[in-house]
Amino acid sequence: MSHLFEADTPDEVKNAKGLHLVTMSTPNGQKVQIMLEELHEVYGTEWTTSFVNIMTNEQKKDWFLRLNPNGRIPILIDHTQSPPFTVMETSSELLYLLKFADKNDVFGFKDELERSQALQWLFFWHGSGAPYQGQTNHFAKFAKEKIPYAIERFRNETLRVYGVLEIQLSGKYTGEPREYLAGNGKGKYSIADIGTWPWVKGYEFSGFSKEDMEPFPHLLKWIDRIAERPAVKLGTSEKYSQK
Repeated sequence: MSHLFEADTPDEVKNAKGLHLVTMSTPNGQKVQIMLEELHEVYGTEWTTSFVNIMTNEQKKDWFLRLNPNGRIPILIDHTQSPPFTVMETSSELLYLLKFADKNDVFGFKDELERSQALQWLFFWHGSGAPYQGQTNHFAKFAKEKIPYAIERFRNETLRVYGVLEIQLSGKYTGEPREYLAGNGKGKYSIADIGTWPWVKGYEFSGFSKEDMEPFPHLLKWIDRIAERPAVKLGTSEKYSQK
């Protein structure tokens, strides 16, 4: 048995064939769920899925930590590799799927400058947006003690990051509004958008009102534009609800 698996590893995880996703339908889980659904629509990509409930700390158990020492969902396991290959961190998972499952770069770019642009926005959200919005959720909703300074700091930082996305999408400094974050001209839907949208679309959950979002009209249109994609609807649907 691979060192990745132990007696307590769920059978559906260790006996999977091909790609297997261990997930929960949080914003981070939804990034990879959406990517897989998009790949299925284009290429017929197949995968299996198992679910964990992070509220029970299942992701802190040894069987899970063997797969991802950081104890976070989602985990992507590629059983076509020998031994099976695990990928942690959502941006890494999107890039892995882009490399191995998207041969035509439908969700990436062949041009190296456009590719760099996509990586910049993917990493921007991974390193700035998600941590700020995640801390906004934590201190405003889940912290045992409500700390006004922390709530205000992360709320303001999240709004600042929304403003950065608005600059890019509005074409404020280029004179040309964009439909997507990366790519020439109006841009192309890519992993940059897939890695960002599941968090931003949850702005109401994070406590931001329609009034708070008024300074970001292009961002709101971007949210709605992506929400209409069939694979996005599937990747955030009841298909991924906890069983």
